Amino acid sequence: MRDLLVIGGGINGAGIARDAAGRGLKVTLCEKDDLAAHTSSASTKLVHGGLRYLETYEFRLVAEALREREVLLKAAPHIVWPLRFVLPHDKNLRPRWMLRLGLFLYDRIGGRRTLPGSRSVSLRKAPHRAILKDRLTHGFEYSDCWVEDSRMAVLAAMDARELGAEILTRTECVGLERTADGWIAALREPDGQERVVEARAVVNAAGPWVDGIAGLALGRGTPARLRLVKGSHIIVPRLYKGAHAYIFQQEDGRIVFAIPYEHDYTLIGTTDEAFDDDPGTVAISKEERAYLREAVGGYFRTSIAEEDIVSTYSGVRPLYDDHADSDSTVTRDYVFELDAEEDAAPILSIYGGKITTFRKLAEHALEKLSGHLPMRDAWTKDAPLPGGDMADFEEFLKRTGERHSWLPPKLLRRLVRAYGTRIDRVIGTADGMDRMGEHFGGDLYEAELRYLASEEFARTAEDVLWRRSKLGLHVPDAAASRIDAWFAAQAQDPR
Repeated sequence: MRDLLVIGGGINGAGIARDAAGRGLKVTLCEKDDLAAHTSSASTKLVHGGLRYLETYEFRLVAEALREREVLLKAAPHIVWPLRFVLPHDKNLRPRWMLRLGLFLYDRIGGRRTLPGSRSVSLRKAPHRAILKDRLTHGFEYSDCWVEDSRMAVLAAMDARELGAEILTRTECVGLERTADGWIAALREPDGQERVVEARAVVNAAGPWVDGIAGLALGRGTPARLRLVKGSHIIVPRLYKGAHAYIFQQEDGRIVFAIPYEHDYTLIGTTDEAFDDDPGTVAISKEERAYLREAVGGYFRTSIAEEDIVSTYSGVRPLYDDHADSDSTVTRDYVFELDAEEDAAPILSIYGGKITTFRKLAEHALEKLSGHLPMRDAWTKDAPLPGGDMADFEEFLKRTGERHSWLPPKLLRRLVRAYGTRIDRVIGTADGMDRMGEHFGGDLYEAELRYLASEEFARTAEDVLWRRSKLGLHVPDAAASRIDAWFAAQAQDPR
């Protein structure tokens, strides 16, 4: 019998599996699709405190997120790095003093920080003068971080596996039965066969499907706790030079980010609107596309036409329904529902959560289960994620370039950004580009595919091009079919 069955391979499920395995528990994680296939790959890709959450008085969440920002910067410096944000003051929206006060709090409530604090900035000077409209003359700068969101979930799952956890992707939980001393779970495997797993406790981290799993375990009378909110993003050719991002206030109270993305693009998002359809079919609407184009057009000198949109993505946030009037003000904090009455085998359902706070969420989840499962103390605060065991990214990049001088600089930086100190596992024995195997377009070679298949649970072109990386923006359209053919060939002859 396993100690813990975790249902859901997003950032929350992967983080809990990692923490639990490191505490000595026997863990199985099942995910019906790929890791981070849904919400955890559809974020705005920020490790941040959530400046706008101060306006809804979520001080605990912001303080915890700012502290965790520091932890993740240290744990995964290859996929998390500092990003400077510019917040223009619009005289028709929040007053200047309110923005200054909010940033004053933001600088201080998270405790010790390594990132530079906020400051006033003139928008009449370069580079902003050439980018923003003339009516915008004053603003503020502050710090947060970028994160490769889906990679964070994958790294947590990798760490869990290396600590002894069993990670089952494309394996759906289709039945849960409570017994006298645990749970019996029916898992449908990729080939359609069913497998039975017994566990002393269950964590329901199924994201947008969390209420469905709770109902599967506890019956039809289980109260609905979930409020689904859709967030969509558009990707356009790069709108401005510079490594900074912009954050724009909107008349409806929302905010929209414009962020440098994948060297050649600008990422714009997000929206907030109620969603009541199948989370597996979520997609951006025509109205959302127009909203994001108009939001940026209200600030930038350069307008965005519909035909400028290169790509889009949408996700559904599985929030706890606190009955807020607005979808943009419903709590982003995480909430636990523990069912373990009369010493019955426990099931813990998780609502909400952010990439930034996934590690702390995992600690709190295991605290909830500590009375039911014997486990060691919390351990993840000072533990690097796979590839993150480096003191300084740029120094490690330089040393790696010296050891592998044959790697083109652009490819070298991308590989170090993606894999950190595990880059040698990706390269293997190659000592020249001709030893990297088949070329699939862009700077994707077979050596990287082999690593992703063997170490990072990748099984399809979509896994590789859109979740393990964003190479889908950089390779020819034909690359996807060639990659899928490669995976099919490996399945027949894994040698």
